[in-house]
Amino acid sequence: MGLIQVATETVTSATASVTLTGIDSDDVYMLSILNLQCTVDNEEIRIRFTVSGTPDTSSNYDMAKKDLKSYASFGNTAIQNSSYYFVAYIGTPSAAENANGIFYLYNFNNASEYSFITEETAHWNSIQQLSGGNGGGVLTTAQACDGVEISMDNGNIDNGTFTLYRVVS
Repeated sequence: MGLIQVATETVTSATASVTLTGIDSDDVYMLSILNLQCTVDNEEIRIRFTVSGTPDTSSNYDMAKKDLKSYASFGNTAIQNSSYYFVAYIGTPSAAENANGIFYLYNFNNASEYSFITEETAHWNSIQQLSGGNGGGVLTTAQACDGVEISMDNGNIDNGTFTLYRVVS
């Protein structure tokens, strides 16, 4: 298995969102998020799928995952009919909080199928402890998607490297 880089963006100052497009085949794609930090404390990281470069904001995202914590017992997250795919909560860079993750994207280029996402994430939180998630979600609309938008629920992305790859055999 190999990876071909499709798009990348490095954020070094406050920006509202990052959009990576270029999905144009039926291959599996991989999204890498490295050292994402935000400007406001206790913020949700959100992913939306894009159609012609525009985020799909419909309430058709469903997801479920295990929340893994080094400092407490595991948790479960399940959300239906949301307007985005929920990744995690993180806080401000002054507390050294950040998020990292690998996401696989399936069926994005197929207009006859639902688009799926899976995640493996790790986050450093405000109490200097590690947590993360493992799970996935689906956009329950049959349409061709060409990429993803990453944003916060309030505030901005302050730092991070975001890369979209096509997975090849």
